[in-house]
Amino acid sequence: MPKLGLSLLLSVFCASALTPLVSLAAEPTEPVEPVGEGGQWFAWRGPNGDGVSPEKYTGWGFDEKPAWTFDMMGRGTPVVADGKVFVLGYRGEGTDVEETISCLDAESGQLIWVHAFRDYISDTIYDRYSIGAPAIDPETKNVYFQTTNGRFVAISAAGKILWEHSMMERFGRLTFPNGRTGAPIVEGDLVIMHCITSYWGKQGPARDRFYAFDKRSGAIVWVSQPGTAPKDSSFSTPVVESRYGTRVFYAGTGDGNLVCINAKNGKPLWRFHMSYGGVNSSPIIFGDTIICPHGRENIDTTEEGRMIAVKMPASIDLAAEQAVLPPSAEVWRNPTSAFTSSPTLVGNRVYQVSKVGELNCIDAVTGEVLWREKLGNNNLHASPLYCDGKLFVPLFSGKFYIIEPSDAGAKILHTLELEGNLIGSPTISDAAASICTPPSSSTVGNSSRQGFAPAPPVKLGAPVELRAIPTDVLLQPGEQQTLTFQQLDAAGNVVGVSATAEFAKFVPPTAKVKTEMDATFSGDTISAAVEAKTSAGAWKGSDGTLEGIFRGRVLGKLPFVENFEGYALTNDRADTPGEKFAYPPLPWIGARLKWEIHDLDGDKVMAKTLDRVLFQRSTVFIGHPDLKGYTMQADIMTDGNRRIKSDVGLINQRYQIVLKGNQNLLEVSSNQERLKESVKFPVKYKTWYTLKCRVDLDADGTATIRAKAWAKGDPEPAAWTLEVAHEKGHNKGAPGIYGLSPQSQKRVYLDNITITPNE
Repeated sequence: MPKLGLSLLLSVFCASALTPLVSLAAEPTEPVEPVGEGGQWFAWRGPNGDGVSPEKYTGWGFDEKPAWTFDMMGRGTPVVADGKVFVLGYRGEGTDVEETISCLDAESGQLIWVHAFRDYISDTIYDRYSIGAPAIDPETKNVYFQTTNGRFVAISAAGKILWEHSMMERFGRLTFPNGRTGAPIVEGDLVIMHCITSYWGKQGPARDRFYAFDKRSGAIVWVSQPGTAPKDSSFSTPVVESRYGTRVFYAGTGDGNLVCINAKNGKPLWRFHMSYGGVNSSPIIFGDTIICPHGRENIDTTEEGRMIAVKMPASIDLAAEQAVLPPSAEVWRNPTSAFTSSPTLVGNRVYQVSKVGELNCIDAVTGEVLWREKLGNNNLHASPLYCDGKLFVPLFSGKFYIIEPSDAGAKILHTLELEGNLIGSPTISDAAASICTPPSSSTVGNSSRQGFAPAPPVKLGAPVELRAIPTDVLLQPGEQQTLTFQQLDAAGNVVGVSATAEFAKFVPPTAKVKTEMDATFSGDTISAAVEAKTSAGAWKGSDGTLEGIFRGRVLGKLPFVENFEGYALTNDRADTPGEKFAYPPLPWIGARLKWEIHDLDGDKVMAKTLDRVLFQRSTVFIGHPDLKGYTMQADIMTDGNRRIKSDVGLINQRYQIVLKGNQNLLEVSSNQERLKESVKFPVKYKTWYTLKCRVDLDADGTATIRAKAWAKGDPEPAAWTLEVAHEKGHNKGAPGIYGLSPQSQKRVYLDNITITPNE
């Protein structure tokens, strides 16, 4: 057997481009046969989602000098396959900042390829990029990742982009200043990701949701909504196993729950409420319990944070409504608090770095804290890793520890002081050899776990449901989409495929807005005619035996006009008894709970809602994500007084053009930290203005954003009020509307929206 070296990859965040990706080499040794797939680290927390490497080595030794470094900025965790390292990062400053995914040679650290992505319309601040990890499909070796503002991308190991979704423009993904994105997982033929969205119809309310896509085509397969209204974002990455006769995953959510979801069909099975804030840590599976910490306020005490073990139900009716586990399901708790770091499980010992920088050893059976070792003052995001009797523990301060744990305590074998803050988690891979052996279905010290190992053979049941793929269709006039019809058994397994089915338009009885999609269905194809109108609706159908439902939208081509006069005001306004309102157009992403159509001085206008502080800022997309080269115009107004005014504007090709009420500015921005330019413009409250904007893309890729505003009814100024050039500009993007009512105090209004091709 050849001599081999172990590579330990660390992602280090630095304020400047120092050496944040570091490969630390142990002295050349000869490893024993790995338990799992040596040289591979396909997912953020390793082969079984618990931070444990199955590799074993003899003659451990440690060196202060890295085997190689790669200059980049980042906070993420590398993943490894077939001698290639894939890592998220970012580069540049100011308007030039780009998120990146880089492919490196694992032995030398040499760059093989890199792709860069510009941020847009997010509220990410302070360069909080790449807080997550890619995921590798063990079968195809394709790589999947999510940028901070929600571009979900599939890319081949050779660097070819296979498909992508702008989750913000396609499914209403929300962004948050903390920039946490987490990591997707690959499960069978699906790739599953986690985010908070506000979409349309039943999926209109802001919720923590999981999305499953076909890993090859990118078609949406299912959407899961397992909880209630979120209090925070969550980047808890799902952990998968076989249970209840199917494949399930567990994760924390932004509403403070631990959830269990059927990975085959997305059906929520049960949840356990533990926190008033988001649960960011990923759980670990120990026998019939789930163990997870959090760092927010407990639901039943005044303290913040704890670690708990929850007893899972012995059986679940896979067809029943999601169960809410009672408080008695909590087997044990201890005060170990971790806001975003995740635990590692070895046998019946849990190792967790708390938010105050203590390494804790916890009995997984009883929850007793066996010992604590103070390593630093605090910790953020980074999680420990275990390999062959050693713990590899990064701390936020930049210290990196190699520790030999036992029930007696922590024996520190080696300490490194690295530049910058350690935020990403380490990855271990025998990169020099790229050993490929069949994955094991067991883990160190816990042979009953299936983890991320391939699912064992299952007995397929009788088909009970028809699932259309994609389950959510998006068309423009003149387009059509071919669907595949999968036959599912009660556990969610695909047991067959129907060649054709008959579907008809369907309005759910509980729908707030009762409309239909302007399209036709025949055989296996849904089509929108050239004259089809902007619309949305559900379809219900059958293959003759099985039934199913899918949803769809048509987003009209240009030109587009909306003055809201055709809407009947039939709903009662809760804040103003006796006054009526209408819901906004159903196909507009995230609109229903954020905007209403009101009567104002005899005209019907769009008005920002004020009943939810969560929606004090509203970004709503009203057109197709692939549109480009268009001009938008609308009449806009802010309510208020001399001291309090709100902001209102338009979104054109991933740029916001906004009248800022309190600041008296006309502003062009994308991400406010990346691109923001403005000119003085006096904004009077309760005064209508006309806002006009367009985006032009030069041959060299520079986008020029042009904007003008004037008092409604006055002649349009010949000159643009503001022109902004953006190198490597956004070359497409959905049109939209924007409103900000600080603390939901003062409304904003829009009317007479037009979108036309640039002349």
